[in-house]
Order: sequence, then structure tokens, then C-alpha cells
Amino acid sequence: MNALSIGRRSLLLLSCLIFTRITAADPFIVGVATHSMNNLAQPLRSLELASVAGITSVRDDAFWSTAEPTPKQLRIIPQWRAWLNTASALDLRTMVILGYGTSFNGNAKPREPEIKIPYLNYVDYTTRQLGNAVQYYEVWNEWDIEGPSDARLSSDYVALVKDAAPIIRKNNPQAKVLAGAVTSAGIKGGFVDRMLAGGVLKYADGISLHPYVHCEGRDHNTPENWINWLRDLDRRFTSKAGKPVPLYLTEMAWPSHEGNCGISAVRQSAYLARAYFLARTVPTIKGMWWYDLINDGTVRDDQEHNFGLLNIDLSPKLAYSVLKAISPYLRDFTYDASNSLQADNVYKLAFSDGRERVMVAWATGRPRDEHVTAAAMKNGPVRVLDTEAAIQGMIDSPQKWTCNGDQCSAPVTLTEFPKIIRLSPGA
Repeated sequence: MNALSIGRRSLLLLSCLIFTRITAADPFIVGVATHSMNNLAQPLRSLELASVAGITSVRDDAFWSTAEPTPKQLRIIPQWRAWLNTASALDLRTMVILGYGTSFNGNAKPREPEIKIPYLNYVDYTTRQLGNAVQYYEVWNEWDIEGPSDARLSSDYVALVKDAAPIIRKNNPQAKVLAGAVTSAGIKGGFVDRMLAGGVLKYADGISLHPYVHCEGRDHNTPENWINWLRDLDRRFTSKAGKPVPLYLTEMAWPSHEGNCGISAVRQSAYLARAYFLARTVPTIKGMWWYDLINDGTVRDDQEHNFGLLNIDLSPKLAYSVLKAISPYLRDFTYDASNSLQADNVYKLAFSDGRERVMVAWATGRPRDEHVTAAAMKNGPVRVLDTEAAIQGMIDSPQKWTCNGDQCSAPVTLTEFPKIIRLSPGA
């Protein structure tokens, strides 16, 4: 082997090692929004249930109005520390929102110096006090909501991130700073495009989005149409920024209420599984935080009461059981685009963790009879985790692999509930 070949081989090995380190350091984030940082009615025991479900990050509010109830009298309430301590003990990465106004400032946004200066003082105090217990900070929440198409509003927001980010980094160098928390209306109104054009990525580590589609109408409110929209956005944002833009979906869900824009709790669980797996197919999407952990009430026809994974008494909804079943595959497996299929309402997504290979497969519309292929399955039973019966976990199905040498195939009926099919022997 000549020196040039050795050099190329060494460079390739180094590249692989770097890629491996990056992949290991940045697993996909399976997150959830909580309201227990400020709401005593939502016990911290719910964080244990989040951890049991395989959730790796929790997101909540450090309200400016709570930290500064009267001018220049700043505090950290005990409940915030209890939330952070509980999350840290469970190895949950925390995301804290720095936002909302104060009554003595008329609840105005910090756009002018007389409001921005006290806001930045609150940011400084809060991030110093909370320290390294926080891994992600969001600068405000849904700033765009009052004017999704307002260019001045987006410009003022970029200016706020420019001022707030250095303060956060000084007090917590390890934390990622996320900008935006942009609503669907803001995304459509060009708010993110204007943020990127304004250079927000000079100050922030990524863009956070709230790309809800549950009220988009029958043809546009499914996970599959949702991910097509996000892929278009990803291409657009990359073009605008001149580089891939890290995207954090810090709120996303379908509510299971009775009424306009609602779906059943059963379909909510199917949509959750499909959305999380589809999010894994877009490399720039770094994580998704389901909104939210606990239903906010018990009124069946109230949308805001029915987004959660848990009922208000902490009993699990079907969506919780599904997320618990699929979270190891979301976190620990890598998407294999070259062996995946997304066409004709059939989805076969390949994933691997280096030892085990799986196919996540479903069909939209009517059920479909399909075949899956694998190598060296030895005519054994097909092992499947069917999210329609997620509580059963991975089991031997009645179907068997039919093998010709090392090449094996098996029939499978696909429905709207993803099936996780093991493609590697053993494990």
C-alpha cells in the first residue's frame, strides 16, 4: 500500500471517528412540555413517568413575572429548583423558556430600552441562579403570535436574541440558546426567513418551531403532510442561511378532544408514532417535544385540555404507552434512507443501532398487504412491535420468514399504526 493510499485511509478513518463522536454526542431528543415548574396541581412525580417512557428532555417556563413580581426584586421560587433537581436526578435534560411580560411593564414585549433593560437583567439573574442545571434556553415563546408577517416584529426579536444570548452563554457556557419558538402562522408568514436573513444564527444555536397542523383540514393535518411541509421548510431555511439550520420542534402534537380540529385518543397515538419516526428522516431536526405531558383539564370538547400524554390524574393515555414503546428506537437508532421507502401511501423506514436493524412500516388510508425483506432470518417467526398494541412490546407474530439461502421475506399487513419489524437475527 503506497503512502497516498495510507493517507486516504487514515483520513477516512478520522472522518468516521469524528462522525461517530458527533452522532454519539447528539442523539435525537425525545422531549415533552411540562407545566409543573409553575403549577402545583401537576406533581413532580409526573417527571418520573416521563423518564419511564424514555423521554430525555422536559421543557417549561421561567416566567419573568414570577422571577420579578415587583420592579428590581428578583427571585427564584422553590418550585423551580424542585423541578430542576427532580429532572436532573432523572437524567432529563431541561429546557427553560425566558419570556412573557410583567404587569408593571404592561405585559409589553421588550422591544424598547425601558423594557428590554429589565428583561435582560431578569435573563442575567435567572441564568446565573439556575446555573448548569439547564441545558437549553429559549428566548421568549411565540414572539411572532401578534404579527406573523410583521417585519419590524421579527427584526426586534433578532435584536433581543443578539442581546440575550451573550448573557446566557456567560452564565452557562454549556447551554444551547434557541431562537424563535415560532408558531405555524409565523412560519407561513415568513418570520423564520426574516430571522435568518437578520443573522439570528450568529447568536443562537438553532431555531425552535411550533409547527402544529391539527387545524389545517383533512388533506393537510396528517403526519405525512406535516413532514412534507417540514422538508420544504428545511430546504428553504438552508437556502436562506447558506447552511443547514438546526431545527428544534419544541412544541408539536395533535389534541384528542371531541370537536373542531380534534381526533380520537386512538388516532392521536398513531399520529404520535408516525410523526416522531418521520421527524427522524430529516437530519436537521434535532428533537421534538410533545405538547404536553399532562392534559390541562377534563373537559372533553376543550382542545387545550386534551393535548397530553397523561390524563390529569396521571393515568396514561394511549399516546403515552406508544411513546414508551417506541422511544428506544427514536433515541438510539439511526435512520437509513438508502433502505427506506416512502411512496404510494406506504412507509417503510429502516433504522439501525449498529447491532440491530428494524423496519418501521405503516400505510395511510386502507390497510395494505406488503412484504418485507431481510437477510439470514432462518425461517423463524417475524418479531414485531405493533404500536396498535404497544403495551405488548416486541413479540413473535404468526408470520414466518421464508428464506432462500440468506435472502428472506415475510408478509405483513400495514395499517395506520406503525409496526416495528426486527430485520436482524437474535437481539
